[in-house]
Amino acid sequence: MQTTEHLSEHISEHRLADAWAELQAHANNGQPLHADAYRLAFADPEFMLRRETRGMRIQLEMLKPDVAQQDMGIENTVVVFGSARFCDTEEAQARLKEALAGGEQRAIGKAQALLKNAHYYEQARAFGRLVAQYSARCPKQDQLYICTGGGPGIMEAANRGAHDEGALNVGLNIALPHEQSANPYISPELSFKFHYFALRKMHFMMRAKALLAFPGGFGTLDELFEVITLVQCKKAKPVPILLFGSDYWKRLINLDLLVEEGTVSAEDLALFEYVDDPQDAWNRILRFYNLKA
Repeated sequence: MQTTEHLSEHISEHRLADAWAELQAHANNGQPLHADAYRLAFADPEFMLRRETRGMRIQLEMLKPDVAQQDMGIENTVVVFGSARFCDTEEAQARLKEALAGGEQRAIGKAQALLKNAHYYEQARAFGRLVAQYSARCPKQDQLYICTGGGPGIMEAANRGAHDEGALNVGLNIALPHEQSANPYISPELSFKFHYFALRKMHFMMRAKALLAFPGGFGTLDELFEVITLVQCKKAKPVPILLFGSDYWKRLINLDLLVEEGTVSAEDLALFEYVDDPQDAWNRILRFYNLKA
């Protein structure tokens, strides 16, 4: 079995791309990695995770998804936000059946809410198919690709719709304490994992030609209002910002109050639109860019 000293002594003689693989093999053999001054700096986990190297980690997290998408020809995306908790109708029905069998009222209530909202999953999936079907007829440079936060729920549904059509699609996942994993419908070569929320949100906007926000919780609201703020402050170009599920959004937030209280201008409310149908959402994006269906 290779010793730590032997690994440190010879790692600099290998191709740079081999360095991490060799370190991983070393760890897999049950040998803990210790701080080592002779190890290549970029292949030294203890060094790379220090507070002082945070700037480098931020740079790398910015660069890796950008380079990978360039290599795959991904230049234009349609970003879909929404709840990670929604599921498709079949799963929602199964959960309700299970909850009813258990007889616990709180579980029954949650399962009933899941079933009530399952149509959003189906609509996000249908929207993903529409984008993929359109792009399949376009030259590579004009294609649009579904991009989501990479997790379950609405994100999964949109990725799944593109996957149904055999289209490349992007997932920008985030490392969370409860270990959210990437959904299985993202194109593997375009499935990215982030540590920093800020970098993840920047990547949402870098290639976005439209944003579709389905009902969701704090994360969806955070992403939605950051996008609106960037466009309002002219830090980002105007793009279609569509709020899917008008009843949900209008009950959740009284945006007219902002105008009444003078905290935003009346014209700021024109930065987004409400939609309730996948085809209508797609048609509005086509009209914004004067594209033919």
